[in-house]
Amino acid sequence: MSSVGTWLDWETDGQSWPHREASTFVSTGGYRWHVQVFGPSRAPAILLLHGTGAASHSWRTLVPLLQNRFRLIVPDLPCHGFTRPEGPADLSLEGMTAAMRDLLRKLDIHPRYVLGHSAGAVIGLSLVAATHPRADRADHRIEMVFSVNGALEPIRGNRLLSPMAKALFANPLSASMFSLLARATPFGDNLLSATGSKIDPEGEALYHLLLSSSGHVRGALGMMAAWDLDRLPAQLRRLSVPLALLAARDDPMVPAKSSETAATLCRHGRLTLAETGGHLLHESNPESVQSWIEDTLRDHRSNGVNAA
Repeated sequence: MSSVGTWLDWETDGQSWPHREASTFVSTGGYRWHVQVFGPSRAPAILLLHGTGAASHSWRTLVPLLQNRFRLIVPDLPCHGFTRPEGPADLSLEGMTAAMRDLLRKLDIHPRYVLGHSAGAVIGLSLVAATHPRADRADHRIEMVFSVNGALEPIRGNRLLSPMAKALFANPLSASMFSLLARATPFGDNLLSATGSKIDPEGEALYHLLLSSSGHVRGALGMMAAWDLDRLPAQLRRLSVPLALLAARDDPMVPAKSSETAATLCRHGRLTLAETGGHLLHESNPESVQSWIEDTLRDHRSNGVNAA
C-alpha cells in the first residue's frame, strides 16, 4: 500500500481541504500522518476520530463550534485521507490503536476525551483499554469517550462481509475499480445516500474526492477485513470511564440498537437518541452534537467531577 500514485496529493488535492491552515504532517508509528490541531493549547483536549471511509473533513462543521473551549486533535486514520503508510500497514483494531498512541506521544498531547464516529468510537474505547491502566499521571488519562452512531457490535453478516473485504483488499485492482466507479458513475452518490444523512455540497465533493483515491479505498477495505469485534462486549463491561452515546434512530448503516446495547453493558453508559440525522449525524446536524457534548460535560461536573 505504498505506491505514491494511489494516494491523494496534499499540494493538489488538498488545496480546498477544510481548515487547511490547521493541518500538519507527522511521521511516526509507520505512517506519515495528516493531523489538524485547533484551540487553546491549555484547554482540555479532545481527540476526534472519524469512521471507516471518511477522513478529518468529517468534523469540518463541528470543529468551529468546539475550538474556542477545547484543544482539538483531528487526524486522518491510517490509510485514510492524506495519512499514508511508510511500510506495511496493520489495519487491525489493535494495530490502529497502537499507531494512534504513537501519534499522540509524538505530538505530546494527552487527550482528556475522545469523540468517535462509527468505527472511530471503537478506536476510542480501545485507547482507553490500552492506556488507562498504565497511565502514570491522572492528567494523562482519557476520562470519557463520546460515541456518535458508534459501530459497537460485531457487524451483522460478518461471516460473509469479512472474507469478502479480505478478498477485495488482497486484489489492488478492486480498489482501483471502486475509485473508477466513483469518478465515472453515480456510485459515490449512492454510497452517500445510503448514510441517510443530508450533508452540504462541500462534504459531498470531499467524499467523492476520497473515493477517487484507490489508496483510501483500500484503507477502508483493509479495516473491514482486519477488524474483529467479538471481544468488544466484554471490553464494554470492563470499561472504567464514562461512555456517552448519541445515536440517530434513522441511521440505516449502524442501528441505534447497537448504542442501546452498549449503554446497558457499561457501568457508566449514558444514551441519547436523536430522531433524525442519519449515520453522518455530526455532519448533518453539528449543533445537536455540540449541545449533547456540552450537556454531558455539565452533568459530569454536577456529579462532582471537574470535566473542563
